[in-house]
Amino acid sequence: MQIRVRFAPSPTGELHIGGVRTALFNWLFARHHKGRFILRIEDTDILRSQENFTNSIIDNLKWLGLNWDEGPEVGGEYGPYFQSQRLAIYKKYADYLLKEGKAYFCYCTPEELELRKKQMQKEGKPPVYDGHCRNLSYKEREKFEREGRKPTVRFKVSEGIELKVRDLLRGEVVFKSDVLGDFIILKSNGTPTFNFANVIDDSLMKITHVIRGDDHLSNTPRQLLLYQALGFNPPLYAHIPMILGKDGSKLSKRHGATSISYYREKGFLPWAVVNYLALLGWSTPDSQQFFEKEELIEKFSLERVNKSPAVFDPRKLEWMNAEYIRKMETEKLVNLLIPYLRKKGWVKEEIDSATYRKIFRITELERDRLHLLSDILEIADFFFEEEFAYDTKAVEKRLNKEYVYPLLKRIKVEIDKMEHLNEENLEVLLRNLSRELSLSTAEVFHPLRVALTGRMKGPGLFELAAVLGKEEVIRRINRALDWLKKHKVKSSV
Repeated sequence: MQIRVRFAPSPTGELHIGGVRTALFNWLFARHHKGRFILRIEDTDILRSQENFTNSIIDNLKWLGLNWDEGPEVGGEYGPYFQSQRLAIYKKYADYLLKEGKAYFCYCTPEELELRKKQMQKEGKPPVYDGHCRNLSYKEREKFEREGRKPTVRFKVSEGIELKVRDLLRGEVVFKSDVLGDFIILKSNGTPTFNFANVIDDSLMKITHVIRGDDHLSNTPRQLLLYQALGFNPPLYAHIPMILGKDGSKLSKRHGATSISYYREKGFLPWAVVNYLALLGWSTPDSQQFFEKEELIEKFSLERVNKSPAVFDPRKLEWMNAEYIRKMETEKLVNLLIPYLRKKGWVKEEIDSATYRKIFRITELERDRLHLLSDILEIADFFFEEEFAYDTKAVEKRLNKEYVYPLLKRIKVEIDKMEHLNEENLEVLLRNLSRELSLSTAEVFHPLRVALTGRMKGPGLFELAAVLGKEEVIRRINRALDWLKKHKVKSSV
């Protein structure tokens, strides 16, 4: 038997962390067993489904490297893979259930249903549909239709049945049919409900395993009833634990960003995201943290998926991302950083060789401080911004000294004498000045760093000065001297 699994998102919003983890577990399971991974778009919610969300889902799955074997842009023999293009198929099976007496038309209005639901709750009964339209006569149906009521189609659920869900993670889970009630399979506008469409699509697309969040476990008994009524064999189920925020509640927007687009834009690496999410609810016996792609595929198994909820920790994801950045080849990292620099307007669309070499060297210097690709905009801004601000604490601690103004003037004079500025000759100059002026190296190095960058911390002073070049170093020292003169710091001028 060939393993066939699917990921079936609804394009009613952005793809979120929980959805990506579900897609990933399905993808890993398929790849491990050399099976097929199908992408199906469940876009039957006419009011909320949007094409831009569909495009975003597809684009982000590609970005993550979760390629699919059948679905949008790929095709396949079991399409179409958009539910909105399968409405005739759902109607065909709804008509079959109606003909067999396993479903019926329901004309109840939302207001009537709400009143009955409240009454049942008052009486301490499960608030399920009471079968009001189950045995309508032809005349009663005619009357409702003359009133302009558009019916839904409900599936008949027999009372007193035990429904046993055999879950690959949880074992046998038993539901009683009495708490289900007759449920809707076709809405009044002709679109299918989630459970009905899922059963038909999973059957016709020959899905062998349904791996999904455990919030769908309660849908499974309804789906089993439909499989039985339609004469289909149900797939095997594995309901994976939900993802929680750090406070122990279900992950939501109040815990911070949950959209995968956000993490992509901030500069998380796709494989770092995949690696981290694989560990949310799954682990190896030795608790391995980092995986190559083929290694993760080889080691993944449903048997190692935890039954307990997983906690999403953005800081751990950021740490893992930083580790991957540190391991990355510099040239590859440069090419990932350039779009951020370009968007900021720091580099042109066409990058010449001198600019590329500068970015390459900056990347080498700043790599260990990058947690996200977008961090480059904060930690390396002084390389590109000519009129950067001086940090208040840096001014107070490093520039607000009487000796600083004459020191910077002397450094400028000596640098101006150099034919070329490089790391070695700048270090020799500053250490010689330290001895000559009876200053500590810190008293010499720190004021120059603030003059060149506006801050107290950053990459090595000699290295960053070499990247800036002789002319720019002199220009920045002059700017710092003008600033000191203007603010008359410590009467040093």
